[in-house]
Amino acid sequence: MGNYTLKPTPKTPKLSFDKDSGEFQISGRSIPENSIEFYRPLMGWLDDYLKKPASKTVLTINLEYFNTSSSKCLVEVFRKLENIRERSDVKVRWHYEEEDEDMLESGEDFKKIIKIPLDLVVSDSY
Repeated sequence: MGNYTLKPTPKTPKLSFDKDSGEFQISGRSIPENSIEFYRPLMGWLDDYLKKPASKTVLTINLEYFNTSSSKCLVEVFRKLENIRERSDVKVRWHYEEEDEDMLESGEDFKKIIKIPLDLVVSDSY
């Protein structure tokens, strides 16, 4: 199992998932035509990662915008990470720009529904 990385496009985010360090990142814009198809390979990769996770797993999310279907896929990513809490110290860092109330609210909403720590972090830029 290698790392999982995808370069960003105008409609899809950068995905950087390092299995050894447990450092994961989703950044940019997430408005793919079909979010389920876009995120499907990542879900498969996460299923493999869950079998032997790093001792610490940190998912940094730094999105400037995402659509509703991407939101559902993010919840699925969070749910998968919930499954390794006993074997890995899991944390999510939700970055948002100070004036971006929508992204702050999205982070707060996710924080309420997931069972892993989610830190809201003010970012200067994407």
